[in-house]
Amino acid sequence: MNFEEIKELIKLVSKTGVGKVQVEKEDFKVVISGSKPSSDQPIIVQSPQQSTPITMAAPLAPAEAPKPDAKKTNEKNDEDHLITVKSPMIGTFYRSPGPEKEPFLNVGDSFKVGDKLCIIEAMKTFNEIEAEVSGKIVKVLVDDASPVDYDQPLFLVEPA
Repeated sequence: MNFEEIKELIKLVSKTGVGKVQVEKEDFKVVISGSKPSSDQPIIVQSPQQSTPITMAAPLAPAEAPKPDAKKTNEKNDEDHLITVKSPMIGTFYRSPGPEKEPFLNVGDSFKVGDKLCIIEAMKTFNEIEAEVSGKIVKVLVDDASPVDYDQPLFLVEPA
């Protein structure tokens, strides 16, 4: 793993807000923590040949206060009746049962309790996430094959 790949992992952690990423290759191990926005948060890169870890500060963009927007306020009011389906675990989110297969559900599709909504892969185990309510998919909030955190919103659902 080269320095550019490590930088890409840092960007991924910063962008997605994932708590921790750990990558192990033959003789190399990288652990990147990014759960709290802090300028002094360490990112530890370790290799078995080294006796001391290399520590780098994660690049963080300065936070700007969001400005209220009338359109967003109206959208929020429209979304008040919607239910948010959240991830029950940390893992990788998949919308379909396989790479060449259709997604379980698309925006506008209706479903009932017990229907499969997605798959979350955790520790090489594929966990089918089933609906706990009946309804219709209004919005998919996560890209396919993206890392997700525990309790991260996955779908907006209009209850039936």
